[in-house]
Amino acid sequence: MPAVTLGQLIGAHGIDVLEHLDRDLEVPVYDGLQMQGDVAVIPLAKGTEPSDVGTPVPSAGVPVIQAFGAGHEHRLFAGTPGTAFWSPSRVGQDLGVLKATEPVYLAHLEHGYLGIAPGSYLLRRQREQADTQRNVAD
Repeated sequence: MPAVTLGQLIGAHGIDVLEHLDRDLEVPVYDGLQMQGDVAVIPLAKGTEPSDVGTPVPSAGVPVIQAFGAGHEHRLFAGTPGTAFWSPSRVGQDLGVLKATEPVYLAHLEHGYLGIAPGSYLLRRQREQADTQRNVAD
C-alpha cells in the first residue's frame, strides 16, 4: 500500500490541521495501541469483537468526539467507502467500536491525522485522574 502524506489526507477529506504540521510527511498506519489527544485506539483481540458490524463510515466521516466549547472534533474517515464500520457506544469512556478492512484515519485540528490499520478497535475517551471524574479536554 503506498504511503499517504498529511497533505494528501487533508485534500481527500477536507479537514485541515494547524499550519506547523508538515503536509509532506507520511502518515504511518499502525495496528497497535495509539493515542490522539484524548482518544485511545485500542486493538481488540480476535474473538472479542461485538457481533454487530456497525454502520458504514460515510465519505464525510464520523465524529467520534464532537467539538464543544474550546475543544476540537475527532473525525474518523474510511480510506475507501464500505471498508470501515462504526458502532457508537456511550457507556462510560467508550466511544465505540471500529471495524476496518482497509486503513482508516482519525483527523484532529491540533494532532493531524492518525493512521489505523485494518482490524477491530475500541475507541475510548481519556479521563483525568483528579479529585472529580472529568474527561480530558482536547
